Amino acid sequence: MMILTIISKELKLLLASSLAWVFLAVMQLVLAWVFLGRLNTFLEIQPQLVQLTNSPGITEVIVAPVFSVASIVLLAITPVLSMRLFAEERRNNTLAMLISAPVSLSAIVLGKFLALMIFFCLIPLLIVMLSASLLTGGTLDFGLLGSNVIGLILLAGCFGALGLYVSSLTSHPAIAALGSLGALLCLWVMDIMTIESGSAMHYFSLFRHFENFNVGLIDTFSMAFLLLFAMTFLGLTIYHLNGERLNG
Repeated sequence: MMILTIISKELKLLLASSLAWVFLAVMQLVLAWVFLGRLNTFLEIQPQLVQLTNSPGITEVIVAPVFSVASIVLLAITPVLSMRLFAEERRNNTLAMLISAPVSLSAIVLGKFLALMIFFCLIPLLIVMLSASLLTGGTLDFGLLGSNVIGLILLAGCFGALGLYVSSLTSHPAIAALGSLGALLCLWVMDIMTIESGSAMHYFSLFRHFENFNVGLIDTFSMAFLLLFAMTFLGLTIYHLNGERLNG
């Protein structure tokens, strides 16, 4: 299938980029630092936790906060990883040939998106590997762990779809990165404002929906919202590129 060819091509380009590996290394350092910090905190408060009836376990105290930090770091790195997906094609004058090829625009857009998502899946995998080390001295809440993995992947999908759309609007990867970062920061600020004001806008906050997964609640409304958000921007990307194809 052509979509598999596109995924393979984009993954090779992404994995050949030193920047992607630098970001992954920095991500691992940040997550490991947070993980060790939370582990140290847990060991300090463990005597008090033992006295509680329904005390939080290591997954709640250590693992869940690591996923929360990962969501913020994802916000920062997604614009840089998604900026070249279409902007670089346009800058190199290969976008016109790509969208005029006998390949559906859906396959092109989904291929690029899925390649980015495969790379993003390395991040929850790294956290799961860190969490597995805790099994040597305790037990994990695999339900809460799975909920966080699902939530982080859905959130990454939203970030990636938004970055892909912004990348399709310009021929300058740097502008695409700044545009994506600005849009994602606006979403983050909106989340902070909804905490302070308690307005109904929290229903539209990506981070508010992720928090449900972060505490172990796989809410169908939150899942549907995050999926719809990603699908909307993927649809907008296809619509925009289809307009370019029709206009020559």
